[in-house]
Amino acid sequence: RETADGYCTFYDKATRKCIIHPVKPETCVAGPITFDINAKTGKIEWYLKMEKICPLAGVLYRDKALLAKHFETARKEILQLVRELAPEALRTILKREEPDTFKIEEEEIENEVLSKL
Repeated sequence: RETADGYCTFYDKATRKCIIHPVKPETCVAGPITFDINAKTGKIEWYLKMEKICPLAGVLYRDKALLAKHFETARKEILQLVRELAPEALRTILKREEPDTFKIEEEEIENEVLSKL
């Protein structure tokens, strides 16, 4: 969620830090990287949100080294999430459309994850 001026509700403007940093949910750690799983190809597809919906995405897009570093963190978090989620929860997440994104990478996903679909 965001405040009226576009900041995350957990962002402390005075300290310029996240107030829940030690226990951030996966979406905070991974964002603005997101994913989809293509059952036909057996691949997890990685997407970057567009700058118009996430200013951090623009920063990452312009700094390829920073994007690569952030992608590895996001990738680990998301892969752990999809491995641990119950099949119904994973299928529900995958139903959510995210049109303001573009693909940056794809890779094979384990059969254990594919079997949940």
